[in-house]
Amino acid sequence: MDLPTGTRNYNYAHDMAIFRTRTHWIWLSVLLAFLFTGPLYWGNYWLGVANLIGITIIAATGLNILTGYCGQLSIGHAGFIAVGAYTSAVLTNRFELPFIVGLISAGFIAGLAGMIFGIPSLRVKGFYLAISTIAAQFIIIWVINHWASATGGFTGISVPPASVGGISFISQGSQFYLIMGIVILVIFLAKNLARTRPGRAFVAIRDNDLAAQVMGINLFHYKLIAFFIGCFLAGIAGSLLAHWTGFMNAENFTMMDSILYIGMIIIGGLGTTVGPIFGAISIRMLQQAITLISPNLESVFPTLPAGFTTGIGPMVFGLVIILFLILEPRGLAHRWTLLRTSYRLWPF
Repeated sequence: MDLPTGTRNYNYAHDMAIFRTRTHWIWLSVLLAFLFTGPLYWGNYWLGVANLIGITIIAATGLNILTGYCGQLSIGHAGFIAVGAYTSAVLTNRFELPFIVGLISAGFIAGLAGMIFGIPSLRVKGFYLAISTIAAQFIIIWVINHWASATGGFTGISVPPASVGGISFISQGSQFYLIMGIVILVIFLAKNLARTRPGRAFVAIRDNDLAAQVMGINLFHYKLIAFFIGCFLAGIAGSLLAHWTGFMNAENFTMMDSILYIGMIIIGGLGTTVGPIFGAISIRMLQQAITLISPNLESVFPTLPAGFTTGIGPMVFGLVIILFLILEPRGLAHRWTLLRTSYRLWPF
């Protein structure tokens, strides 16, 4: 961990600590205080936006582990989110099982689906692996649409609100605490995973899989682990999304959503813990800004073609991706690192 000038690690416990200095703990306390007092002064609209951002962070963190750390490109992430969402919906709606059972089952079923579609990673990589994950997206959505007896098919399925220990999370405020609690846990686990043996194996495979294999790393074993973890978190995000919206169909999980998640980890910073956080916040807030501004564009620019503003979102998103790839390919996480480098020069 990067430390302020004059601060040293005197033992292994200090070296492995995520929050090492008093300043770190102060900033953490301020952040948590701001976060968990938010429902007291945010309206329902912005609480809903915050809930969506939290769910997105969980899903993007899973994709970051798979693609950012292990280097396995997946363009079917929305399909695995759909697996988790429908697993939780079916278990809590059709079978009336508790939310916790649906949540955990959603993660495991999505993780197993990820491992199945990750099997080609033994033989193919890069562009060819991306094609196989695109196939996963289409196969999963086809199954959802045609297995109407379980999923509701094209009509969709209603999902009961989340409930834990007799406490129902119905309002945006109560859902906020549930979602953010899981977000913090996921970020903590992802941070520690990167420092474990599997995490180091993921990075070795990403940087040079041939060298990693020569060093004794079982490529297929760790690639499947990466697919399981990444899709497990996608399933958790899908379950939370299902219980947050209360109703869904396959149109909630499009190919555009999968591409959106790829864009998030690129903008945020591949292979970093904070990358999915920055990426999810940036893209979701950009979407909100476009939603608020686009209705007024036609009145401000009457010469625009009819229907131009309806497609401005994907255009702006594509432009942002291009600019980041050219100007800041390491993402916002790199800018955050530069800021922290400047901060370490301060006399704390």
